[in-house]
Amino acid sequence: MNLSENLRFGRVFFVLLAIFAVGRWTLSLKQVPYERGSAVFSLVTLTILSCLYYSAFARRFKGYRVLQAVLLSITLSFASQLVILLSTLVSYLAGVDSYFNHPLALNVETRVDLAQAMIARSFGLVFNTLVGGSIAGALGWAMGGLLPEK
Repeated sequence: MNLSENLRFGRVFFVLLAIFAVGRWTLSLKQVPYERGSAVFSLVTLTILSCLYYSAFARRFKGYRVLQAVLLSITLSFASQLVILLSTLVSYLAGVDSYFNHPLALNVETRVDLAQAMIARSFGLVFNTLVGGSIAGALGWAMGGLLPEK
């Protein structure tokens, strides 16, 4: 188990991540209200569900141990959080109001400047990758025991 194997195994996730990121940008640029459109292409929901089922399938069909499944989920989570951080940065640098720099997405009451947004996104990059990826990976691995044998 290594990073290149995780990246190869996660190819479908990365395609979905790209589709969801483009969809999220599209809704943003078409000015669909955040409250109405954000859940349609939620990168967080995609990532959590993907970590769960990738870890489950990795256990059952690839023989991953729990630590391997957790590291796989951390890889997927990191990619998602990196897309979110970079999309937020692009939103600010381009001067565009998007779902990535919306106050609700940043867990604040009103618009914040680039520095505050990057601090929040950097925290998310570390915390959500390590904690979210670990929990979802371990839960997915545990659920993998419920899948039928090969």
